[in-house]
Amino acid sequence: MGDSTRIAATAALLGDPARANILAALMDGRALTAKELAYAAHVTPQTASGHLAKLSDGGLLAVEKQGRHRYYRLASPLVGQMLEGVMAVAGPEPPRSSTWRGGEALRMARTCYDHLAGRLGVALADALLARGHVALGSDGGEVTEAGQNFLDAFGASPAPGRRVFCRPCLDWSERRPHLAGRLGAALASRCFELGWVAQQRDTRALVIPEIGWRGFRETFGIVLEN
Repeated sequence: MGDSTRIAATAALLGDPARANILAALMDGRALTAKELAYAAHVTPQTASGHLAKLSDGGLLAVEKQGRHRYYRLASPLVGQMLEGVMAVAGPEPPRSSTWRGGEALRMARTCYDHLAGRLGVALADALLARGHVALGSDGGEVTEAGQNFLDAFGASPAPGRRVFCRPCLDWSERRPHLAGRLGAALASRCFELGWVAQQRDTRALVIPEIGWRGFRETFGIVLEN
């Protein structure tokens, strides 16, 4: 299968609104059941089953079976990166009387697969760059010696692995990069552990409690209007 054919096949999978809703529901890295995804896609369970089969066959979803249930998740971080990129190209949804799910909270802070996105994610990347902790290029990044010392002290040193260490991920709402890869995942995981962010129910939007605002301000110098 040639490159153009593969692109067309993947684009066709994204082109259906129900399948796009399914993929969007999984962008926070969770695994959901077919019933939950049918609800997210606004289709019947029977229709969702067909969409899930196509997405799985197309390499966009992975399936895990636990007991009587099958759980679906994005097949890899690359799928999440692709979806975020498509959303960035499409641009923010124009204002309208009935706001889209997540509202401004989704723009303020959300998960993009397993890393932080939105204004918070971009501000975190900016802070690490400004302090010389991270050197970021167009297709990757690395941590400086000072940055490694900072990450060790903060408790967010990325674990070894085959996944890319660090890369910029274009934020669809801010149109500027946040951090992805093992580094982005480690930073997000640590922020969850500290209670600086918390997942909202049925959305990728994150809650930032007062302890989080204080922590981001004192540790990274991040001050955002909340």
